[in-house]
Amino acid sequence: MWNYIMTTDNHHDLSTIQPLPKAKILIGITGGIACYKIAFLVRLLIKNGADVRVMMTKAACEFITPLTMQALSTHQVHTELLDESAELGMGHIELAKWADLVVIAPLSANTLAKLANGIADNLLTTVCLVTTAPIIVAPAMNQAMWANSITQYNLKKLIEFGFDVINPDSGEQACGDVGAGRLPEPEYLCEYIEQKLAKKSTSQTLTGKTVVITAGATLEPIDPIRFLSNYSSGKMGFAVAKACQNAGANVILVCGKKVNLPTPIGIQRMIVGSADEMLSCCQKIFDAQKVDIFIASAAVADYKMATIAPHKLKKTQDVAGLTLELVKNPDILAHIAQTHPKTLAVGFAAETQDTQNYAKAKLIAKNLDMIACNDVSDKQIGFGSDDNAMSVFFAEKYHKEAKNLTKAPKLEIAKQLVTCISELLAINEQ
Repeated sequence: MWNYIMTTDNHHDLSTIQPLPKAKILIGITGGIACYKIAFLVRLLIKNGADVRVMMTKAACEFITPLTMQALSTHQVHTELLDESAELGMGHIELAKWADLVVIAPLSANTLAKLANGIADNLLTTVCLVTTAPIIVAPAMNQAMWANSITQYNLKKLIEFGFDVINPDSGEQACGDVGAGRLPEPEYLCEYIEQKLAKKSTSQTLTGKTVVITAGATLEPIDPIRFLSNYSSGKMGFAVAKACQNAGANVILVCGKKVNLPTPIGIQRMIVGSADEMLSCCQKIFDAQKVDIFIASAAVADYKMATIAPHKLKKTQDVAGLTLELVKNPDILAHIAQTHPKTLAVGFAAETQDTQNYAKAKLIAKNLDMIACNDVSDKQIGFGSDDNAMSVFFAEKYHKEAKNLTKAPKLEIAKQLVTCISELLAINEQ
C-alpha cells in the first residue's frame, strides 16, 4: 500500500519568482507591527527588476519611518494627500495613473473598513479609488480583530469590488495571541505579486482548462533503505506548471518525493514515489475530473525491482558483486494517451544521443500530440540546470513544422511550450 501526499506549501524562495522588468508597483503601507516585513518585500521586488514606489498612512509611519522606505525604494515616500510639491498638489492622481499594480500590505482593519465603504480621507484610500490598476491587499491584524464579523463583512465587500485578497497566515502574534492574522512572509508576497503580473501580461489561452503535469524523478525501492532513481530535479516540470497557470489553467502537479522545489502558489501538488504510484495517482485524477491536457515531464524509471527485498540487503564478504533482477515499469504517458484519447498528450524526451530521432519515434509509438526533447548530456541544459534548449515535434495530423527552442531560462522555454500547446488546442477545437 502507498499514499500520495497533497500539498500547497508556502515555503518559497527567489528561484520560484519570475523577473519583473519595468513593472511599476505601488506599495501602500498601513499601521501595524507587520510593517517591518514590507522593507524586505520592497528589496525583493527591486532586486527582481521592478520599479517600486511607496505610500504610507500616518499610522504606518509610527511603526517604520518613511526614510527607511525611501532608502530602500530610492524614491520619495508619499504620505500626504494634498502635497503641494507633488504635481501641483494632485500627486494622488499621478500615483494612481503610474502604477501597473497596487499592493496594500499590511492592510489594517481600519483601512480595510475605509476601502470597503469608499472612504477617501488619506492618500492611500484616495489612490485606491482613483486607480484603474489591479489592487492586491494583504490584511494583517490581531486574530480577534480578523475574526470579527464586521471585518469579515468588509472583506467580503472588497472581494465583490474586485480586490485581490491574500489571506493572513496563522500562528503566534506579537501580542502573544495565536491564530489567523499574521502577514505572510515577504517571499510569499513577492511570488504572489509576480504571479499577478505574469497573468496580466499573458494571453489566457488555457482558461477553463485542467492540466496534469508530472515532474521530477521516480524512486524504485531495492530494499527498505535503498532505491533506484535518476538526476532529474523537476525544474522543467515546475516551470511548465507555472507557465500553464499564468495562461489561466487549473494545474495539478504530480511529482516525485525527492523534488526539492517549493510549490507554486495556487497549484495543487501530489507527491509520489515509484512509477506505479505516479500512474495510480494520475489515474485517480482522471477518474475524478475531466483533464484537458496531460504533460509528462517526469523522468520515470524504466525499470523496477522484480521483488523488493523486505530487509536490508547485506554485503557478503566472499561475493564480489550483486545482481539485481529488474522488470519494466508501466509506461505512464503511453497508458494515459491510449486510455484518454480526448486529452491532449505531451511528452518529454531527455536523451544523451540521437535525441531527435528518439523523440520522433516516441511521438508516434505513444500516440502523442506533441513531444519536446533535449540533450541532457549538455551540462548547460541538463538535469538540475536553470536553462534549457529543446526541439519540439508535433503529430502529423497537425501539419506543423518542428520548432527549435534556443537556450533560455526554463521559465522562458516553458512559456514557448505553452504557446505550442495552445495552438494545438485551438486546432482541435475548430
